[in-house]
Amino acid sequence: MTRRIGGKGGGSDPAGKAGAVVAAGVLAVSIAAGGGGLSLGGGASTTAVDSAGVNLTKARSEGKKSARKGDADGAWRQMNMRTLKRTAKQAAECVSHSFGQVRDHFAHNRCTSLDRTLFAVGDDRGDVAVVSVAWVGFPNRREAGEFKKLIDVHGTGDITPLGTPLLDLADVRFTGLHYQSRSDGSTVVIAESESASGQVSGDVLDAMADIASWLPR
Repeated sequence: MTRRIGGKGGGSDPAGKAGAVVAAGVLAVSIAAGGGGLSLGGGASTTAVDSAGVNLTKARSEGKKSARKGDADGAWRQMNMRTLKRTAKQAAECVSHSFGQVRDHFAHNRCTSLDRTLFAVGDDRGDVAVVSVAWVGFPNRREAGEFKKLIDVHGTGDITPLGTPLLDLADVRFTGLHYQSRSDGSTVVIAESESASGQVSGDVLDAMADIASWLPR
């Protein structure tokens, strides 16, 4: 699924505009060097082996198993990465934490809860990705399904991810290119990922978003 959604400040990218803009800058995270660490750069297919030797198909499958158990660290280890930092916030409403048509939807269809988590995940070579996960609660399954149909459509806005400066990272703009959503009863889970430093391929970012969408609230 290809979605282009606005980042900091809201709004959507014009349809057909190629590429993604990520203002990562210099990271303020110190990554300890370790033996045997593997970089996840390159343009590997999710059906093949990544250039660092990671079988992304297997890593995605095993990572989701760990995620379902609530083991985020175990999930990232399947990608030869680890949690560097993590932050989380809860909110009682969604209007002020969303933009675009998604915000308009919340103005007329309340959410019952909003939990957001932001991870900085990296390897031993300085490759760092940020992963945003949002759990949006609704009064019932029907309303959750209607919201999922809206947010999955290109250009309709988004739940605003937590800001990467909370993790002592330079500002990273979430483009929506590496996105996954999932319904869980009356909750919709939205996961997105972006490269923050080094070389993290798009296929790896896609896999990380898919894995993160299975983390429990």
